[in-house]
Amino acid sequence: MLNSMTAFASATGTHQAHGWTWDLRSVNGKGLDLRLRVPDWIDGLEAALRARLGKALTRGNVNLSLRVHAEDQSGQLTVNDALLDDILTAMAHVETRAMQTGVTLAPSTPADLLAMRGVLDAGGGDQDTAPLRDALLKDFETLLAGFLEMRASEGAALRSILSGQLDQIADLVEQAAGAVQARQGQMAETLRAQLARVTDNADPVDEPRVAQELALIAVKSDITEELDRLRAHVDAARDLLSQGVPIGRKLDFLSQEFNREANTLCAKSQHTGLTAIGLDLKAVIDQMREQVQNVE
Repeated sequence: MLNSMTAFASATGTHQAHGWTWDLRSVNGKGLDLRLRVPDWIDGLEAALRARLGKALTRGNVNLSLRVHAEDQSGQLTVNDALLDDILTAMAHVETRAMQTGVTLAPSTPADLLAMRGVLDAGGGDQDTAPLRDALLKDFETLLAGFLEMRASEGAALRSILSGQLDQIADLVEQAAGAVQARQGQMAETLRAQLARVTDNADPVDEPRVAQELALIAVKSDITEELDRLRAHVDAARDLLSQGVPIGRKLDFLSQEFNREANTLCAKSQHTGLTAIGLDLKAVIDQMREQVQNVE
């Protein structure tokens, strides 16, 4: 199964005195970059979430946001006014310094402040956050399952697109092989005409040197190796698509090799038809490289 690095999932839940909202999203990235924004007053929650995400994912820029709020408990929950005042004073100082240095800060919400450790007291004392953490981790499994399902669905669409592009590349490679045959007659006539101009205006003619130059021209214009490597790359890419493991980095490397061979083919073409095929080949390869950037 091919997975995309692009996905999104959200969910809400409740447990006793608290309710919450999840937001999990990811985009393509070279490696796995986990950015979590979760309440720090719930002991062990962030570490557990990082472990679960790290086990389920291999690549992508992943952002997880969790907002926990207090449900109405008929006065059992109170705000620590002294701590809140200290936080607001500190925030005012930070905002002033930011304005002086020209830095723009994102606005904070009441939910952000309530999520900070110690601002919200339950029953006038320290609360045991283990039951809440366990409930959150259980709910997260459902969220993660939906998130992974979307990555798989996007990956299936990517696999179909990439398979079609590989078919186009394979077809263009065979067209290029056919154009080589048509090019031979044209190149022979061109070489004979150029050789005639040289021999008519030079004496005496160094036959061995002429033979060496003709052989060198033939070698420089030969694209047999490029066509063989392009065919091998197509087979390797198709094999990767059938493996069902994270293959994004390998596909990215292969797409670079595809592009290298297409560039060499165009440089050696010396034939308008073959050059046109080479340019079409480069266009499809560029499109494939864009899609590969989203593969996990």
